[in-house]
Formats: sequence, C-alpha cells, structure tokens
Amino acid sequence: MARAPITPLDAALETVGDRWTLGVVAALLDGPRRFGDLQEALPGIAPNILTQRLRRLEAQGLLMAEAYSDRPPRFVYELTDGGRGLAGVLRLLSDWGARQSGAEPPRHAACGTSLEAHWYCPTCARPVEAADLDDLHYA
Repeated sequence: MARAPITPLDAALETVGDRWTLGVVAALLDGPRRFGDLQEALPGIAPNILTQRLRRLEAQGLLMAEAYSDRPPRFVYELTDGGRGLAGVLRLLSDWGARQSGAEPPRHAACGTSLEAHWYCPTCARPVEAADLDDLHYA
C-alpha cells in the first residue's frame, strides 16, 4: 500500500511533535543553556529523554551544541535560526493553551487588550482571510 504524500503539518509534527521537544525549544528561546539549566527549566524530564531530544534537534539543524568541557564532555545548547523560527508557533500554542485552560491569554502591554493572531501577506501589505489561503494542507 502506497503511503500518502506527506503534508506540511506531517513534516512539522515529525520534527517537533514528540513530547518535550517544543519545551526544549521554548527553554532555549531566551538564549544558550547548559544541560543542567535545561533540566531545571523542564521539571519532570528524564536526563536520557533530554539527551535524545537535544541530539535530535541538533541533527535536524534546529540547535547547536558547543563543547565547553572535554573531560567530562559538556555542552552549551543554542537555537539556530531554524529553531528560533519556532518562536511564533510557540506563542500561538501558548495562546491556545491559555484559552483552553481558562488562563490569561497574552495581552498588549500598551492597552491591555487580548491579542489575536492573523495571517498577513507582506507583498500585499494586508491581512489574509481564511477563505483566501491557498494550498494550506493539514491532513
């Protein structure tokens, strides 16, 4: 049986869809961190799972590991441009999670209004409505 063509959503979930991966990325958005710092930022993650996630993110080009000690081998981890590109996704997921759980959604610091995300076309310099989206496949 032939496998259905992979969709952009499938590709994204294959990259960052397993447990803890987006948490690791979120912990690195503030800047480089060492392994112990990541463990503190992600309570409950087992060291072997954190190691697996870090290796996989590095293999996918979403983070860099730079050695700061040879004996024992120790690294500082930092997101690449590709990894930092997930910041918007994490903001949207956090907003959705806040709304689902009844927590406070993100607000505009200047006026206090709840923020909303919208598609925007930089060429046309205008918002794009859902009906105007072309070739966006989720399944």
